[in-house]
Amino acid sequence: MTSTHSRARRAGVAAFVGTTIEWYDFYVYATAAALVFGPLFFPSEDPLAETAAAFATFAIAFLVRPFGGILFGHIGDKLGRRVSLVITLLLMGVATVLVGCLPTYETIGIMAPILLILLRALQGLAVGGEWGGAVLMSVEHAPEKSKTFYGGFTQLGNPAGALLASGVFAIMSRFGDDFILNGGWRIPFLLSIVLIGVGLWVRYRVEESPVFEQKIEGRKQSMPLAFALRNNWRPILLGIGLLPISTGGYYLATTFATAYATGEPISINAQVILDAMTIASFIEFVVTLPVAWLGDKWGRKNIMYLGLLTSVLTFAPFMLILPGRVEPLIFLFASLVRIAMSATYAPIAAILAQMFRPQARYTSIALSYGVGAAIWAGFSPWFATQLIAWTGDIWSVIAMFTGMAVLAAICTRLAPQHSDEAPATASFTARTDTTGIRQP
Repeated sequence: MTSTHSRARRAGVAAFVGTTIEWYDFYVYATAAALVFGPLFFPSEDPLAETAAAFATFAIAFLVRPFGGILFGHIGDKLGRRVSLVITLLLMGVATVLVGCLPTYETIGIMAPILLILLRALQGLAVGGEWGGAVLMSVEHAPEKSKTFYGGFTQLGNPAGALLASGVFAIMSRFGDDFILNGGWRIPFLLSIVLIGVGLWVRYRVEESPVFEQKIEGRKQSMPLAFALRNNWRPILLGIGLLPISTGGYYLATTFATAYATGEPISINAQVILDAMTIASFIEFVVTLPVAWLGDKWGRKNIMYLGLLTSVLTFAPFMLILPGRVEPLIFLFASLVRIAMSATYAPIAAILAQMFRPQARYTSIALSYGVGAAIWAGFSPWFATQLIAWTGDIWSVIAMFTGMAVLAAICTRLAPQHSDEAPATASFTARTDTTGIRQP
């Protein structure tokens, strides 16, 4: 048992480090899209149009994520999870560094946004294959009764990456807006080159997933995608429906909230919002593993239900207090909503991983998460911006957020949960234990 937990810890730490780097790269772009990419790459007389255009390029990464899931899911199911994860880390790092080297619209005209979109697409391909593989490395190494906790290490990379990204921008903002617009924005992207080396060193030290190494039927599939679509189509659809708040809601509470608060007519100082988001990311980082631990004690689905409810109850007041510009309230609710949403994010790794039996599991989870993220996260900030333009009322965004939470709750209720300790050919009944795993 000690040996099992030791391997699980190594895999969990590797998943945490790798996903931290991947999400740092991803959130650096998201923060830059909210703050500077509009005027630098999509200059317009309308600031709202600049922001919408920047968010549209933000969405590009989510549109290509399913293709990344298919590509790297195939590699992960055929050659191994570790091989796939090393490639995704390199791809993400190179794309991020190149964004930091791009000339702006003022220098090369229309080629600037075109190149930005292409590099953003490469980021999307990398993340599309990264998350599913990191989840499987941590969850498949874990003992059956601790899968939610060790899966939480992968989820820990999200707030850690967000903390690094918002923290770097928060530090730079102290030098003034002119510093950021005149080249300072490049620094967070170029820093990624250091992180790539760290991530590669950590990932090479971890053993391959024990579930992958077993001689299961999934290893014989010449086309994991065909197997996944033929046999796993229902849980794939449910997995997509699980993700509105875990993915899209997260970007509404961070990227959209940043743009909404700093734009017209609210015009809160960007320093205030960046500081609030940095503190919120740190608090989410602290609570993620305890929440994942509770998922093994109380049931991962129960934690998900709790997170969905409290996310709605904190997101609404967060949006409503922003026009008042009361800084203590902004800091308070920015953190409260992230605590609530950690309960929708911490258990999702184990829930999604255990929705699929080992055959073509990487492809299935990557496709489910990639399509779900493309739909919910890719378009949520853009659609919320359009809702504000159409209605002039933040309640329209709150209503959208609430509807997303209801859908996620329904799909959570219907999601199957399988045990890796049970034979792959066993039949499963509807009986569920306290961890939310269907028993043979």
